[in-house]
Amino acid sequence: MFEKFTRPARDAVTAAQTYAAELGHERIGDDHLLLAIAAGVESTAACALADCGVDPAALRAEVERTHGRLGNDDAEALSTLGIDLDAVRSRVEEVFGAGALESGKPRRRLGGHIPFTKEAKKVLELSLREAIRLEDRTIGTEHLLLGILRAEGEGHAALRALGVDAAALRQTLEHGKAA
Repeated sequence: MFEKFTRPARDAVTAAQTYAAELGHERIGDDHLLLAIAAGVESTAACALADCGVDPAALRAEVERTHGRLGNDDAEALSTLGIDLDAVRSRVEEVFGAGALESGKPRRRLGGHIPFTKEAKKVLELSLREAIRLEDRTIGTEHLLLGILRAEGEGHAALRALGVDAAALRQTLEHGKAA
């Protein structure tokens, strides 16, 4: 399937692994794909994201903020069991030092390979379906981004958190087909 990817799309998939490693994540998620797409300077999808007001630095901050963290609903559910997450964090930092729960260094895997999450694999599959639907012969960054929007995973959630209108972005991508 990767032989059908344009150079910018292949670069985005490769860069997603770099983002996952830099952030210390054990798997490549659709949010890492989104970070890589947004950082691409000459891709259709990067231009569409920029036109929608997505700043790559703000996107990265959003991914860092939400990736692997418990949400408010989770914290509330734990509090009904008598577990106060703030108290747990304070106690851990008291015993092990400030920032003990934060991952300071990326974890290394044998061979440097980081596997894709189920959601990221779904995005790759959906990108192929989007290319077929749009009658394109190659899979570009715009198809990857359409796959992210369609999958509605972590990447889509990050875009929503930044105030991106997914329908408008989809329309821009579908009518501005290219690389």
